Amino acid sequence: MPKELFPIDVEITVESDVDLIDVLRLNLVPGLGPRTYQLLLERFGSPRGILEASLAQLQQVHNVGPKLAMSLVTHGTEAAAQEELKRVRAAGASLFIRGTPGYPAALGRIPDPPTVIYCKGTLVEADALAIGVVGSRHCTAYGRQQARRLAQALARTGITVVSGLARGIDAEAHQGAIEGGGRTIAVCATGLNTVYPPEHVVLAETVAQQGCLLTESPMDQSPKSGLFPQRNRIISGLSLGVVLIEAGRSSGALHTARHAMEQNREVFAMPGRVDSAASLGCLDLIRDGATLIRDVDDVLSALGPLVAPVQRTPTETVRQPAELTLSDQERTILNFVSAESVAIDEVIRAAKIEASRVLSTLTVLEMKRLVRRLPGGFVVRY
Repeated sequence: MPKELFPIDVEITVESDVDLIDVLRLNLVPGLGPRTYQLLLERFGSPRGILEASLAQLQQVHNVGPKLAMSLVTHGTEAAAQEELKRVRAAGASLFIRGTPGYPAALGRIPDPPTVIYCKGTLVEADALAIGVVGSRHCTAYGRQQARRLAQALARTGITVVSGLARGIDAEAHQGAIEGGGRTIAVCATGLNTVYPPEHVVLAETVAQQGCLLTESPMDQSPKSGLFPQRNRIISGLSLGVVLIEAGRSSGALHTARHAMEQNREVFAMPGRVDSAASLGCLDLIRDGATLIRDVDDVLSALGPLVAPVQRTPTETVRQPAELTLSDQERTILNFVSAESVAIDEVIRAAKIEASRVLSTLTVLEMKRLVRRLPGGFVVRY
């Protein structure tokens, strides 16, 4: 079983973690976004320092005007934060604070990471191997079919499917991952106590059981139009790359593609009919340089080495997503090769199979650019 990083029954002791309450107080302030929060943190040193600052001191920080400064003083109350924490516990959810253990490393590297993440379900280490799948709410039968097919294939290879729980392509992506027996993450624009759209209540429950629901919004946040484009940066931020399926030129999914580009994530697009308005956004992306994909192999082969190796199982460490498409024998041989050079004779002894099979497998791995032969009969991982 993969190692759970964030169990949902973590007990948060408020008395021993005042910083948690302070961060929650700030997260409940209307209009305080992650970038401004970071500027305040740099100026005052800690959440408590921000809360104790005067109106005049707050307004010395870039982007903080009189209205926001007053909100910081009047809205971020300890009582409100305590009530919010009660709602988190009642929902069986967890909180992850930026800059602390447990916060997803990939998300922490984007330009404006959420200060607080609410999670219902579990995140595991293998969720670092994630692909976002997004597209139009008003999709065709073709789009639904392709989204579900791709998500199933990604899930079967061990990739976590990330999407936004919306109607159309998002829902098909989550459902495909579930049917593929894999993990899926739904990034919500609303709070965890409000499922949107309401007809996805059962889907949301299933996602939480087979992955998790994530949001930066407080527990009782209702749907607001501005929250949906904002949450798209989290979808791309959690992912190695984002696949767009049937996005028209006005589709909100294009926001996710733009965020992915800004975050240095891969952008993939599945082509559709050239005379279909539902596919024009995807076709524009392909014309402008996005990678055209047809199936899971196209996605995985286009992804380069990971920023850091991922321990997918106790015996399997993944350094490149393309490793997930290997046969059992190829994966076994690859796991005998490390980032440090090792003698081919040692690999043959460790594999305990015919030397000819080991050598031919190493050749295949070399062709896939997963290993590299060195002079003197040595081999090393890329």
